[in-house]
Amino acid sequence: MKLTTCLLFFWILTGTSVNAQHFASWDNNELTLNNGIVKRVIKLPASTGRFVTTLYKPISGKFEFFDTVSTDFQFEVNDRVYSGSKTVWQLIGIKNCSDATSGSGAAVTLLSDDKKIELTVQYLLYPGSAAIRKNLTVKNLSHTTVKLESVDVEKLELNADGPTFSQVMHDYGRRRSLGPYDGNMQDALITVHNSQWEQGIVIGNEAAGVIKHTSFFWGGMDICSGFTHKDARYPFRKYILPGELFTTAQVFTMVYNNQKDAGYILNTEVADFVRKYLGSRLSLLKQKPTFVYNTWEPFGSNINEKLVMELARAAAKAGMKEFVIDDGWQDSYGDWGIDKKKFPRGLKPVFDYIKSLGMKPGLWISVGSATPDSKVFKAHPEWFVKDKNGKLTSLHLDADADRYTACFSTGWYGYIKGVLLKLATDYGLEYMKLDFAVVTSPYRYDPTASGCYATDHPGHSDHNESLYANYEQVWKLFDELHAAKPGLFIDCTFETMGGLQLIDYAMLKHAEGNWLSNFTGHAEQIDLSIRNMAWWRSPAIPATALVIGNPEMQDTGWDLHIKSLAGALPIMLGDPRKLTAADITKYRVFADWLQLMDRRYQIMSFRQDLPGFGEPMEGFWDGFQRINTQTKTGGIVGVFRQGSAEVKRMVTVFNLDPLKTYQVKKMDGTAVITQTGRYLNDKGFEVALDKKYDGELFEIAEKAVN
Repeated sequence: MKLTTCLLFFWILTGTSVNAQHFASWDNNELTLNNGIVKRVIKLPASTGRFVTTLYKPISGKFEFFDTVSTDFQFEVNDRVYSGSKTVWQLIGIKNCSDATSGSGAAVTLLSDDKKIELTVQYLLYPGSAAIRKNLTVKNLSHTTVKLESVDVEKLELNADGPTFSQVMHDYGRRRSLGPYDGNMQDALITVHNSQWEQGIVIGNEAAGVIKHTSFFWGGMDICSGFTHKDARYPFRKYILPGELFTTAQVFTMVYNNQKDAGYILNTEVADFVRKYLGSRLSLLKQKPTFVYNTWEPFGSNINEKLVMELARAAAKAGMKEFVIDDGWQDSYGDWGIDKKKFPRGLKPVFDYIKSLGMKPGLWISVGSATPDSKVFKAHPEWFVKDKNGKLTSLHLDADADRYTACFSTGWYGYIKGVLLKLATDYGLEYMKLDFAVVTSPYRYDPTASGCYATDHPGHSDHNESLYANYEQVWKLFDELHAAKPGLFIDCTFETMGGLQLIDYAMLKHAEGNWLSNFTGHAEQIDLSIRNMAWWRSPAIPATALVIGNPEMQDTGWDLHIKSLAGALPIMLGDPRKLTAADITKYRVFADWLQLMDRRYQIMSFRQDLPGFGEPMEGFWDGFQRINTQTKTGGIVGVFRQGSAEVKRMVTVFNLDPLKTYQVKKMDGTAVITQTGRYLNDKGFEVALDKKYDGELFEIAEKAVN
């Protein structure tokens, strides 16, 4: 993978690992992975020719989850199954490996019994983390092109007594299922928790979009995670030329014990790993966005220079930090020239004006669309997606007969890269909202209406391979844009990801955020939708990557919009020109407070569930906390009454230092309580909300010792 570099130390029969962090060691028979938190032992093929996991457990305590032997991996090449347990392998060598985020481990290279496949299995462990991250590299040693499919990067067999008392927590670890489960595109993270043993496993799948796959007890007593199988709705396929290598996406797993609820692991171990070690773009941002404005609602594409200037002035007065111009600025889909009737001076003066007001300029672009009358389509119709009947098509909507989808495995890649680079480097664009379907559509449910069926596009040989290839090309594009402009914030929308409200780890490694929804409405129901979506995707996904539209600035009770959004990435739409002077002043209070909280506690890097408050639902209370779990200096808490009959609730806060003293304060600085972290964890403080639909934000501040 791009983040991984292998050290030049090869295995000698009598040798052991010289890794400075000692996370991997080996002899003739076994490879042992151990970072003091978790231990995994792999039997090497010295005697039996098998490559299998024989032990995987937390260092401390009992762990009964796995069978004594696990297959470790499995895949198919030209319809032949290769696996750790069923294929006879020859050990070629072992070398130490590391990555750019403190990962350390070993890469084992094997030769298959038919001498056609060279396989490297790589494991990485991280300081103080229960995660073991793994990927496969397949090399084609034959003289013909081969077809790789049905890849399970991890394949672990379960103890036969485990499933009876196990719950599968799927859909970002939030939804419960009993018995066999076959995952889908929304399963970036799944846990399996055995309530009787108080043990379980977390599986994070870093494959992209619709080609990720994780299953439990589906084809047997096992856990499989990697790419979709060849019989799936959206099958993964990769053709590998003679002598070429292919490296899979990574999968990370965490085993745990002595936990009554898997939710604790999501809020601690998982969140820490994603923030510190995943390699997400968001973690690299020194300054994260705290208050964004977007023009889409209520203006749609009916925008022009005069309107944008007026909106920018009003938004700046309200304290917005980013200003995103949505659809309507362009002369056509595809050419992405500027509509000179709407913006007679072009966009650069508009961007400069936005910057002069203290905001970062942003722009919406449909990254893979062109109309039939665009210059680029007329010049290069061969760059566009073909459907199963060989006709040019739109992947986005059935009704898009006036718009075609480009295939990123063609010259479109270089073309759109040039367009976006010009906007970023010449015009000073700092936020890109990149939209519309490029691989699959959130709105089309026929799996054959996906990908590209062209057989003459250089980046893929057939439809199945196009699904993987075009995701990878989009990620490459994002990486090259970041290389040219490191501070650029890329908002890769759920439509570009290809599924309703879809976000995952693959995207997080190449883009900072994801426009996750288009909720509409002006009452408290939109606030419930916002908080529900933020709860649903976090803490598996960093909250600041969740760009949740479309609350409007001028709504009655708009302050509840902001309080709700404080648990994700605060973004507002609407018409700020309609705000009263009092509203403007109040907006500035929110804007300045959020920015202050981020300066003090880096709240935009953290979010946890609030103990005792579950999924946001009508008739209940809900909440969140954004406590800096690294420094333990404090953070914020949001508490909400959503139509509940209860007027008061006790609120506890976890992950504070139990011995330090903290002060709970309202936004205006009024002290609510001063107590130790242990007291706030065990007893908490009381919140009263008189209105049935209301919320309040609090600062949790470490109190300095006199």
